[in-house]
Amino acid sequence: MISATPLDQLPTGLVAEIADAGLDPARVHAMIADALDEDLPDGADDTTSAATISPEARGSGVFAAREPGTVSGLVIAALVFHYVMGDSVEVSDRLPEGSAVAEGDVVMRVSGPTRGLLTAERTALNFASHLSGVSTATAHWVAALEGTSARVLDTRKTLPGWRALQKYAVRCGGGVNHRFSLADMAMVKDNHVIASGGVVPALEAVRAAYPGLPVEVEVTDLDQLRELLAAGCERILLDNMDTATMAEAVRIRDASGDKAELEASGGLTLERAREVAETGVDYISVGALTHSVNVFDLGLDLVDEGAP
Repeated sequence: MISATPLDQLPTGLVAEIADAGLDPARVHAMIADALDEDLPDGADDTTSAATISPEARGSGVFAAREPGTVSGLVIAALVFHYVMGDSVEVSDRLPEGSAVAEGDVVMRVSGPTRGLLTAERTALNFASHLSGVSTATAHWVAALEGTSARVLDTRKTLPGWRALQKYAVRCGGGVNHRFSLADMAMVKDNHVIASGGVVPALEAVRAAYPGLPVEVEVTDLDQLRELLAAGCERILLDNMDTATMAEAVRIRDASGDKAELEASGGLTLERAREVAETGVDYISVGALTHSVNVFDLGLDLVDEGAP
């Protein structure tokens, strides 16, 4: 049975780092508690570790990358170990969030009670492996866009309850966050356009209802683009357009003298990233950064230090 460490008793440096990253430490603490409860329901024991390992045994080990990539979530993994073992665990040599790593690189070391290390292992890996997968995927897109003015955006296609963490991992990979919720930016999509009677009526409806709120409107053709530029729309999403049409959209925007930002979205792949960026669009939004990312292969290799 673990003794959960309250938030106010966790290392202040770790808690401050999480807060400085734009995450809510209380929310992260609650997520760790929920994750561990899946492994240890109702305060149950880690039966395998309890049966095979002396409570006095101590161990140490390394988290190692088993493929190249960009790591994130290590700070949360470190917090998991302290949540389970309090001050009896030591976490060292942790790489900075967003570090590029090669296969075999050590990203973090842990030492403490062996039972606790093995109890916390999977939860720590689940956080760090998934978030490193997001940051690695994002870094690939950022590299593909290097030398252009386009930036890669995430979307709201996130795992329920994990949005803040996934968007954090996107930032670690060098990407830019799109709106976090339905309230902090209005995005007029095709169904809103149909319901409102056109792109401009939809834009005007949002402006009337929420003055000062950022607005982005989706277009599917260049006529809609021209209407929105004339109406002074600040941001326009180019939905499922081919490369030539996006390039023409940029030309029309530039010729108009308008400063509207253009975002490419829909059906985009890493293989197309460069050609799309070279059209001159400002953003490329990629739902796959979060909704279908592969986990990053991290592993904990434990070395037993022996029991008394």
